[in-house]
Amino acid sequence: MKKYHVSISPSANDRMYDHFAFLAQVSENAARDLLNQLINDIQSLEYMPEINPYFDRPYLEKRKYRYKLSYHRYRIVYQIKNDSIFVEDIQDCRQNDDKNLV
Repeated sequence: MKKYHVSISPSANDRMYDHFAFLAQVSENAARDLLNQLINDIQSLEYMPEINPYFDRPYLEKRKYRYKLSYHRYRIVYQIKNDSIFVEDIQDCRQNDDKNLV
């Protein structure tokens, strides 16, 4: 089975922290669970990242990005380039995705 190298962009890392910090204001345990699940789901992209659907939006290049849902409502947006996975954004699906980085 092919293994990919996964990297997280600084902006996606910042967004992950922002989601964590916001949730921690309500529940530290839930925030810890969120962070653990996001990290596990990002690490899982090492194997078979192509099974996740494309993240197609009118303002994005077609079939460039894919996404994986995590922790009930977070979208991990990434692209595959050769043997690497680049996580570009982590989005709260309840927000308007036109305001997100990707």
